[in-house]
Amino acid sequence: MTTPQYRALKFGVTRVALRDGPPGVHYLRAEQPLQEHPARMTDRLQQWVKVAPERTFMARREKLAGGGTGDWVKVSYAQAWASARSIAQGLINRGLSAERPVVILSENDLEHALLALGCLVAGVPFVPTSPAYSLISQDFDKLRHVLKTVTPGLVFAADATRYGKAISCAVGADVEVVLTSGALDGRASLSFADLAATPATAQVDAAMAATGPETIVKFLFTSGSTKLPKAVINTQSMWCANQQQMAQSMPVLSQEPLVLVDWLPWNHTFGGNHNFGMVLYHGGTLYIDDGKPTPALTGETLRNLREIAPTVYFNVPTGFEAIANAMQTDAVLRKNLLSRVKMFFYAGAALAQPVWDSLFESAEKEVGERIVMTTGLGMTESGPFGIFVTNPNVKAGDLGVPTPGLELKLVDTDGKTEVRYRGPNITQGYWRAPEETAAHFDEEGFFCTGDAVKWIDETDVHQGLKFDGRIAEDFKLATGTFVSVGPLRAKIIAAGAPYIQDVVLTGINLKEVGAMVFPTQAVRALSGLDASVPMADVLSSATVIAQFQKVMDALALSATGSASRIARMCLLAEPPTIDRSEVTDKGSINQRAVLMHRAETVAALHDDTLHTIIKPSIH
Repeated sequence: MTTPQYRALKFGVTRVALRDGPPGVHYLRAEQPLQEHPARMTDRLQQWVKVAPERTFMARREKLAGGGTGDWVKVSYAQAWASARSIAQGLINRGLSAERPVVILSENDLEHALLALGCLVAGVPFVPTSPAYSLISQDFDKLRHVLKTVTPGLVFAADATRYGKAISCAVGADVEVVLTSGALDGRASLSFADLAATPATAQVDAAMAATGPETIVKFLFTSGSTKLPKAVINTQSMWCANQQQMAQSMPVLSQEPLVLVDWLPWNHTFGGNHNFGMVLYHGGTLYIDDGKPTPALTGETLRNLREIAPTVYFNVPTGFEAIANAMQTDAVLRKNLLSRVKMFFYAGAALAQPVWDSLFESAEKEVGERIVMTTGLGMTESGPFGIFVTNPNVKAGDLGVPTPGLELKLVDTDGKTEVRYRGPNITQGYWRAPEETAAHFDEEGFFCTGDAVKWIDETDVHQGLKFDGRIAEDFKLATGTFVSVGPLRAKIIAAGAPYIQDVVLTGINLKEVGAMVFPTQAVRALSGLDASVPMADVLSSATVIAQFQKVMDALALSATGSASRIARMCLLAEPPTIDRSEVTDKGSINQRAVLMHRAETVAALHDDTLHTIIKPSIH
């Protein structure tokens, strides 16, 4: 068997130091120290304005009247700086502050980006808010919660048509509204163009000079599960430290001008801190992708990747699955995407092995080598970057080692090992929530993640850690046996590829484990039914049931006991929703929320009253 050839990629951290603490506690850090870095992200912005003023900072396709997209509209670093200064003056004029920040109701767009830069310059925190809270939600409860928590002095919305209802229902009459386009019925508003045309004065320079490492940059809300979202405090030092940590862990970011084609939402830490910040820190270019990993919007992503060749590429597993499938037959996509990309990076959920294999196969055929698929572990509270892999031979579940400057505390908990974080990239806590903050830090000041890990290789700690599920997701059967949800979920997804999007395990305090499956759109082709047929009918078709019967039987053969045996399975026609917190903004499933909102289905699955239940035919 020949050794796979990978496109050259240097890993910045490959050695760690491990020390013992009290019984059941260990501490892990990178041997490499964190290097010096700027105190403020605006220092980096100014640097690139001087070094490469005409380089494109951000680009987005023009929105056409018919709903499509046209050519790229580009904003250079010099243009971004001029706009940021004008916007900053407008914010200063309004006396905004951490007590009265800017709330952003928008998807990723150029105005959103420029407003964020203006806030950075003025020292006014901004709050990028999940569009789902305004556009999908029917009650606007989460939006109201966001507004109540941060008490904004200004709310920006991309357009009045789409965001008008949310504004009228949730935004107080005393809060100024800025709109990119349109107007609100019965309510005054300011156009973004007018805000961005504010003449900058010496006040802007003074305001920026007054910012420092501890200045709050933004409040990023957690996705929320059974509780309402929490506002994570992000400071200048936290963001800068995390970007320097990324630069040392991923040297590829500094080797050539960075080019991203990216859809990941800026209201989430992966898109808004990790990728947006990466571009700003390294003087790169971000092409805003208006596509998404959904059947309706994947085409836009593929169009963009046929045209713009990224140097590194980030996505969630469903996005990589769509790209892998398309590359099998799309020669233009293969040629352009693979022309200069040095690294793939996935996060948010498990990446099924068939997707890896397909990506590797396409790359080997097109360029004679594989593109390294990397990953790691982080969260909103860690900036997010925390742990990153150490070599190209990445397997599903691998996480790697801590980034420089971050210390991990490994604590034996309920038969698993929880990983905790302490370092310059860790948040100081949750805004206006002292009790929540105190509850999430231990006596040594480590942030308690709730994530479980184990060693990739217990004989070689330098390989680092792999994911072992969420401690809070694990549960006991009636027998007292623990079910380790994360690894079992990954096993089911792998066994059912490409027909399983995600799985939620059932059986808390019951005798056996069940599985509720969210299928992929691939089941439609499997069913042979017309595209207009409802998903419920697709899932009831004989061919689909037969396929999942095979999956159940294969899983039964590899089960080693009640905690690893899936005794019953049902297929869910209704996908998980952000509105009910069943899926997070980054695309990962929220086990607890699904179980709560679909309690009747869970009960019917286990008392045999559900219309279709698939059980192993092998005993």
